[in-house]
Amino acid sequence: MISDKVMNKIRNLIGRYPKKESVLMPALMLVQKDNENFLSEDDISAVAKTIGVAESEAYGVATFYTMYNLTKPGKFQLQVDTNIPATLAGAIKILNYLEDKLGIKAGETTKDNQFSLREVEDLGSCGACPVIQVNDVYYENMTEEKVDWLLDSLKRGVMPEQEKSYNYSSACNILLKNRGVENSTSIKTYKKNGGYKALEKAKEMKPNDIVSEVKKSMLRGRGGAGFPTGVKWSFVPKDVGRPSYLANPGKPVYLVCNADEGEPGTFKDRQIMEYDPHLLIEGMIISGLALNSKLGFIYIRGEFDWIADILETAVEEARADGQLQNFDIIVHRGGGAYVCGEETALIESLEGKRGCPRLKPPFPAVEGLYGCPTVVNNVETLATIPFIIEKGAEEFKKFGQKNNHGFKIFGISGNVNKPGTYEYPLGTPLNELLEAAGGVKGTMKAVIVGGLSVPILRAEELNHGSVFKNSNDAGIGVNENNMGLLMDYDSCIKHGTALGSGGIMVINEEFSIPELALRTIKFYAHESCGKCVPCREGSDTIKKLLQKIVDGRGRTADLDFILKICKTVKGVSICPTAEAFSVSISSMITKFRDEFDELLLKE
Repeated sequence: MISDKVMNKIRNLIGRYPKKESVLMPALMLVQKDNENFLSEDDISAVAKTIGVAESEAYGVATFYTMYNLTKPGKFQLQVDTNIPATLAGAIKILNYLEDKLGIKAGETTKDNQFSLREVEDLGSCGACPVIQVNDVYYENMTEEKVDWLLDSLKRGVMPEQEKSYNYSSACNILLKNRGVENSTSIKTYKKNGGYKALEKAKEMKPNDIVSEVKKSMLRGRGGAGFPTGVKWSFVPKDVGRPSYLANPGKPVYLVCNADEGEPGTFKDRQIMEYDPHLLIEGMIISGLALNSKLGFIYIRGEFDWIADILETAVEEARADGQLQNFDIIVHRGGGAYVCGEETALIESLEGKRGCPRLKPPFPAVEGLYGCPTVVNNVETLATIPFIIEKGAEEFKKFGQKNNHGFKIFGISGNVNKPGTYEYPLGTPLNELLEAAGGVKGTMKAVIVGGLSVPILRAEELNHGSVFKNSNDAGIGVNENNMGLLMDYDSCIKHGTALGSGGIMVINEEFSIPELALRTIKFYAHESCGKCVPCREGSDTIKKLLQKIVDGRGRTADLDFILKICKTVKGVSICPTAEAFSVSISSMITKFRDEFDELLLKE
């Protein structure tokens, strides 16, 4: 039975979205939260009836996303992230300690129904692991002592206050300039520090001029692919987005901010949203002007519940301040699915469907959300737009390297002394970034520089000792001795890897690469949407074979078959997920073959 309070919220949401089907996911979550974190079949049916969709569609959505609970959990649902950054930070030890303290295994609930314990995939807290999510609240930088403190409080029925402690620094003071400022999320603070001045300038510009300036800046998308943002914008057909009072108005154009951030090792976007939400909002409004768009969406991963609240408050502030006169923003919460980081899967999810990628073409710029032209940009990309418009493309290009211009937030996790977020120019030597992060703990064995979907590098491939030159005359981030790995798109490719999201995971000699490879493929097998065979069957088969090898039961033929699968699935799946695990796993095996061979049965 849906309460009147929740029913009113659902009806209000239906009035906000262009199509009612998009309300399905937020409606299911509203009902679940109102019903002791549980969704019954009757609840799903009631939501479907209220919105006007088939029960089968609602049930399909509820069973696809991991955040919907179709079995009743305990009063406190404890979820421990054990993905690669978390494992490197000691999360397995924390999970085992919780199992001992609660007397249950992961996946079970205590007999008194007070605690449920789950081992989960990446929670976007890579720089503050180990992390335990209790219902909607994150408890980060956990130790065994903190676990005792947390459980003691929960047993008394009290959710304790969070203790937030993050490492961050900036050599550019742009994307993170408000990071340590008091009341940084308020519009008053944002405007006091120069916020919304870029929007004032953009309002005096023609849409094509805004697009042209972004093109001149050579801004490359910060979501991972590095595609030129201005070029992406120019793909939107020119006859769309025309005002309805003109003859033959075109279809509406939608702007979608991809804030799903589910790639292990990636935790940069939450820094912008959590501490400087108006920077993202201003970037979206300017982008809306450039695209003749009247409505934008921020699709944020559902686990970032408190950040979604911050964004919604900021949107209301912007609206009350008159910043959203001809543009509106809807904050839409996801349900837990890594694949929704892919733009067409995100669009499907935003339409109230299972998050399965679409075949392309047509591309979203021509036929995206609700069949209309749609531009999907990453949080960091959109947050960069205000600087480009206010200061100009040439000022932006003073940062970084040729064809790799601008500043970027790098998330550094794993075996470093100060894991956290670091804003530096593109082209900064990796060694410089690791120094900013307090240096490596122990002896470095390997590093993954762009999130989990890029090839691993052995420590000896990095060629440390580069000289970092910080000179406005020569451009910021010049590596004058041309030594070491530079953290930009082109240099990473030359080193046989990719910049991706800029999520740097440092691995020292204490960790086994085969075990990390197994944890990697478990992630991809779990997160595959199942739509295409190469990804669904390939990831599951590799998982089983790697488990066999790690258990000491594998043979040389098993390793060879894994490499064959990795080669076979590349380029044949609908979205990049199969490509992601194929390059990740194959690089781990080929570069650390000796570690895998040591585990094989002697033939």
